[in-house]
Amino acid sequence: MEPLFMRPVFQERIWGGERLNTVFGFHLPSKKVGENWAISAHPYGTSIVENGNFKGEKLDELWHNHKELFGNPTESTFPLLVKILDAKDDLSVQVHPDDSYSLQHENELGKTECWYIIDAEPGAEIIYGHNARTRDELIYMINNNLWDKLLKRVPVKKGDFYFVPSGTIHAIGKGVMILETQQSSDTTYRLYDYDRKDTKGNLRDLHIQQSVDVTSIPSKIPDQIFKVEKYGDSSITTLVDSSFFNVYKWSVNGNLQLTKEAPYTLATVIEGNGTLITDQKSYVLNKGNSFILPDDISFWEIHGSVELIASNNQ
Repeated sequence: MEPLFMRPVFQERIWGGERLNTVFGFHLPSKKVGENWAISAHPYGTSIVENGNFKGEKLDELWHNHKELFGNPTESTFPLLVKILDAKDDLSVQVHPDDSYSLQHENELGKTECWYIIDAEPGAEIIYGHNARTRDELIYMINNNLWDKLLKRVPVKKGDFYFVPSGTIHAIGKGVMILETQQSSDTTYRLYDYDRKDTKGNLRDLHIQQSVDVTSIPSKIPDQIFKVEKYGDSSITTLVDSSFFNVYKWSVNGNLQLTKEAPYTLATVIEGNGTLITDQKSYVLNKGNSFILPDDISFWEIHGSVELIASNNQ
């Protein structure tokens, strides 16, 4: 079986720009592209296979019709979504629900996510957590526009990583580019948007009550514990090991041999170029490529000078 290389799906956003072209070489449909849904089976943007026997097939259809590719899973929907985001401007301050709330109110999974910082301009920040001690205090700060007191701002740089569980108030700041691994969900509750107007001159919708309902209080910022395994000049770094997904950074300088640890693995090239070898077949890896290693690939090698972010949900 071959790896499944995926065609990117681009999403225009009010805060988007053109760096997905200048950094990754993608051909963009406009000058306001904020997101590349790199590996997605979500109905709002579904990836299509670009190579091999399944060329032209949509990922959601493969999930339903060829479950053997994914180890015969029992989930009804493909559980993960991988994106690359380019924030030319600040994203809205938002919070995501957990599975229980989202399934009840939105009829889809909740949204726990994580961010690997691909690049960040000098002085760039994210919003990551809040300072309210009680729900009443949270409501008071919101109603009185005490955003500077409520929101926690964190400076970021290239190579940083943040785990963002559901219930975490957060926002990606201007000048930050990330690779996001998340549950396959598009449910977002917008808490604050800087009184910004859309292209038609209207204020964008806010979801204050839902945000208050789902925000974790007090704010819970998870510990960041990274496990690094060295293999000569190459390495595998475990960035997060959670019940929703596991995320790794594969840093290849020369070569790196890997063995299957889950029925399928997702990967995106974030830097450099290399070669992927599976079953004595080789595939060129260029910056921005995203692919899935299906269940019947149990061993693979990567050669070159290249960095990838990989994930699975086992």
